[in-house]
Amino acid sequence: MSGSTSPPPTVEAVGTEGCFPPGYKPFKPEEHGLERGFRCKVPQEALLKLLAGLDHYTLKPKLTSVIVVTQNKSTFVCLSCPHPCGVFTGIGMDSAVIPLRHGGLSLVQTTDFFYPLVEDPYMMGRIACANVLSDLYAMGITECDNMLMLLSVSQKMNEKDRERVMPLMIRGFRDAAEEGGTSVTGGQTVINPWIIVGGVASVVCQPNEFIMPDGAVPGDVLVLTKPLGTRVAVNAYLWIDQPEKWNKIKLVVTKEEVIEAYQEAMFSMATLNRTAAGLMHKYQAHAATDVTGFGLLGHANNLARQQQNEVAFVIHNLPIIAKMAAISKACGNLFNLLQGTSAETSGGLLVCLPREQAAKFCSEMKNLSSGAGGQGAVGGAWIIGIVEKGDRHARIIDKPRIIEVPPRGSQAANQENSSTSPDPSVS
Repeated sequence: MSGSTSPPPTVEAVGTEGCFPPGYKPFKPEEHGLERGFRCKVPQEALLKLLAGLDHYTLKPKLTSVIVVTQNKSTFVCLSCPHPCGVFTGIGMDSAVIPLRHGGLSLVQTTDFFYPLVEDPYMMGRIACANVLSDLYAMGITECDNMLMLLSVSQKMNEKDRERVMPLMIRGFRDAAEEGGTSVTGGQTVINPWIIVGGVASVVCQPNEFIMPDGAVPGDVLVLTKPLGTRVAVNAYLWIDQPEKWNKIKLVVTKEEVIEAYQEAMFSMATLNRTAAGLMHKYQAHAATDVTGFGLLGHANNLARQQQNEVAFVIHNLPIIAKMAAISKACGNLFNLLQGTSAETSGGLLVCLPREQAAKFCSEMKNLSSGAGGQGAVGGAWIIGIVEKGDRHARIIDKPRIIEVPPRGSQAANQENSSTSPDPSVS
C-alpha cells in the first residue's frame, strides 16, 4: 500500500536458520499470548538518563570495604588488606577476592545487573547469567559454587505479560547457570518501574584456582575472545522499523544483514567465557578482564592500571561483527565503536598471554568452536595487540585493522571455520 511502512522481515523470511544453535526456537511474542510488537528493551534515551552520573565511589565511614559503583556493576573491594593478599581497590577488578579465616582459601564474589536489551526473554536470562559469570571467568575461575538471581519486575507490565515473560527470563538464567556447572539457589524479586535482571556469583577458591589480573609483562600479546559490536547490532535491529534512523544506514547494510548481526550478537552475549577461563591456565595467562560497559578501550585501560609492571597495551586489530563498523561510520561514529568505547554486554575476555602461547590459545578456542558444530558454543579468539613498556595505559593505533567476523552459520563463517589457524600477526 502506498505510503505504508512494512514490518521488518522475519527471521524465517531471510533464511537465517543457520545462525541458531541446535534446538533453539526464536522467540515469538504471539505464541505466548503477547502482542506481536512486544519488547523488553528500555528505550535508549531513557537508559542514558538512568546511567548519567553513576560513576562514583560510595564509602561508608568505619567500614573496611568500599562499594565501587560503575556504569554496569557494583563490586565490594577490601581496603584494609595489603596488595600481597590478593585484593585490589578500584574498578579494575572484576570480582572481589576476600581471604577467608581458614585454610588459605578465598571467597571470590561478583554481582552485576542491567536492563533487557534483546526481545527474547529466555535469551535475556541467559545473557544476564553469562554476564555475571564472566567476572569470575576473567580471573581464570572455571567453577562457581552458587548463584543468586536478581529480578525486577516492571510495574508497567500487566499480569498476563508478567506471567509469560518472567518465567522465560528465569528459565534462561537457570539454564545458563547449569551450563556453567552451577545452580541458582535463591535471589530477590521486586516490583520496579523497569525490568532489571542480574545476579550474584560466588566461589571459594584455593590460590591456584584464580589468576590475579596484574602480571602482564612487556612482550605479552593481547587476545580477545568475542567480537565487538553488540551494542551497534542491537540498535541497528531496532532501527529497522524506525525510518528516520534506518535511512542513515540503509546504504551500507541490508535488513537481512542486520537481522543476522543481531542474532550473532544475541548468541555471542549468551555464550559463557568458561572455556577461555580454563585455557588461561593452560597457556599461562598473566592477566585478564571481561569487556563490558566501558568498551574495549575502557576495560583495557582499567586492566593496564592494575599491572605491577610499568606496561602499556597497544591495540592493533579490532574483531567486529560483520557490517557493524560500516554502520558505526555511517552514523558519524555515534557508538564510538572504532574508538574502543562502545559499550558491550557480556563481551569476551581480554587476555594477556606470553607471545609464544597466544596463537596456540586462539587455535584451541577456534578448534573447540568448530567442534561444537560451528555454532559458536565456545566462541573464537583473535590476537588484537601487544604489551610494551609504558605508563599503565591502553591505546588503539590510529588506523587499526578491522577484522569482519561473519555471523555463525553463514557461508562466510563456514568458510572461515574450514581455514587454517588464526594469523598471529598484530601488525
